[in-house]
Amino acid sequence: CLDLNQATSEEAYRRQLPDLQSRLGKLVRKLRSRSRSAVLIFEGSDAAGKGGAIRRLTQALDARFYQVCQVAAPSDEERARPYLWRFWRNLPRWGHVTVFDRSWYGRVLVERLEGFCSPADWKRGFGEINAFEEQLVQSGCLVCKFWLSISSEEQLRRFQEREALGFKRYKITHEDWRNREKWSAYEAAACEMVERTSSEIAPWTLVEAEDKLFARLKVL
Repeated sequence: CLDLNQATSEEAYRRQLPDLQSRLGKLVRKLRSRSRSAVLIFEGSDAAGKGGAIRRLTQALDARFYQVCQVAAPSDEERARPYLWRFWRNLPRWGHVTVFDRSWYGRVLVERLEGFCSPADWKRGFGEINAFEEQLVQSGCLVCKFWLSISSEEQLRRFQEREALGFKRYKITHEDWRNREKWSAYEAAACEMVERTSSEIAPWTLVEAEDKLFARLKVL
């Protein structure tokens, strides 16, 4: 059980952030010489802080050697191919990093709960995902998976803040409010997802994200 009360002070955050970013940058530069690549996966409920954590992470990276893939609904071209095709085509070559802002785990989360795929598809998805990640690791790719966790109450507070601030209002949609009504179902699906896809070679890192500063430091 996660302790969502984890927090850090502004002072500690400002002190630790540059050091962690520097260490990360140095590690990533070693990928090329070791014929390795890295895939970083960010999942979590709406408004959990995935974007903020990704921005602090990419600040540490050379822009020539990473890309951020924001995953939305598949296009007609993508739907006409096997489910994992659209992810395969964005995998990094040696020395590079791909950050997935949402990922193939949509099959066992949103697609499952919104009825976008059949029960047979999402039930088969757990095995397909595990096999996919095993292939990545065997080929020399580091697979790091982060689940950012907040409470229902904190999500409501962040939704209301987004609606109240003009420059953040674009982030909140009717669909976000509709998904909140299924909080318990999404929570149960996420627990099953973590249990069935956290492996020794590609484990999930559960991030207490009630405090954004703490979450960003933990991800780094």
